[in-house]
Amino acid sequence: MTIGEQSASRAKGGLITVAVCCLLALFEGFDLQAAGVAAPRLAPDLHLKPEDLGWFFSISTFGLMAGAAIGGRLSDYFGRKATLLVSVAAFGILSIATGLAHDLNSLLLARFLTGVGLGGALPNLIAIVAESVSPKLRGRAVGFLYAGMPCGGAMASLVSLAGAHPSDWRMIFFVGGVGPLLALLLALALLPNSPKAQVATVGDQKSGFVEALTGDGRGLTTLLLWTAFFLALLIMYLLLSWLPSLLIGRGLSRPDAGLIQMAFNLAGAAGSVATGWLMDHRRWRTLTILGAFGASAAAVTVAAGAPASLAVFLVVGAALGATVSGVQSVVYGLAPGFYPARLRGTGVGAGVVMGRLGSAAGPLLAAALIGAGGSSNQVLLALVPVIAAGGLVSLWLATRPRSDD
Repeated sequence: MTIGEQSASRAKGGLITVAVCCLLALFEGFDLQAAGVAAPRLAPDLHLKPEDLGWFFSISTFGLMAGAAIGGRLSDYFGRKATLLVSVAAFGILSIATGLAHDLNSLLLARFLTGVGLGGALPNLIAIVAESVSPKLRGRAVGFLYAGMPCGGAMASLVSLAGAHPSDWRMIFFVGGVGPLLALLLALALLPNSPKAQVATVGDQKSGFVEALTGDGRGLTTLLLWTAFFLALLIMYLLLSWLPSLLIGRGLSRPDAGLIQMAFNLAGAAGSVATGWLMDHRRWRTLTILGAFGASAAAVTVAAGAPASLAVFLVVGAALGATVSGVQSVVYGLAPGFYPARLRGTGVGAGVVMGRLGSAAGPLLAAALIGAGGSSNQVLLALVPVIAAGGLVSLWLATRPRSDD
């Protein structure tokens, strides 16, 4: 085989790997957003109060934190593929268990354990995609990966629109469980095993947790990355969890809220891919970060003052989805490049853990504001300073040294 044929074969293998990971990310996005789209019917069916909903939205993120920490570390020991497959199987089975919940306690337990599986999958998906392409294509590859997640959210909205009875919320979680279990068969056959050179051995003390995060002067970079993850995911998960309920509170119908959530997610996929492509061009990186965070703040401000009209909010919801997903693409695209391959699972996993703190804080923040009598507009405007802070941290982060591999 000639050098050109070898390069073409590697490129084809990388494309297949990215495609399979995007499919798994689609189902991860479905399960992550299932809670938000199911909530308007789930709450009356199980007699949940607003504070109960806040915990329902947030409990899986505590599982996500545990799963990301464990899954990222295990992937550096045992390989990306094996850890990913176990994680996907776990969140598929436990999503089905969520649909079988009969009261608040069983619901929260199932969602927490689902979160463990989801958390274990995400850092491995990021690491596998980042390692399957050349560094100059890493941003757009991760952008495509992240685009799968809002597409999954749009699928969840479609499934939610298919039923009218209050108990139909259970079907959302059943679909969210069966889908990844079927996709698992494809991943088992097509995903490559992690190269041994990229997987740390258990006895290698140099690949310890502290060295992964702070070695070679990475301490400040890791701290900045954690802050960026926390703020970016706080923004996204407040909107993912509460947007349907906020829209219904503004006077829109449940079907209208579902359509707007679909627009949010589909535009989010486009925004993620576009932002990832721009982030691969070093000379555009600063402008891309400024544009993503600035446009996100503007979209939130417009949403807070927009009239409660389906036509208006289809446009506003799409703008919110594109810009907020662009923010996520900035952070997820930056993360893999700061850590060497042998420590990438640990480094990215730790960042995802901190992001999950933000994704837990976002829904709880909205619940606290609403519980204190705050309006939908006030909840949205509370995001503006968070977006501004995230933009400043990301700009600083973009100046930090990056790994050669």
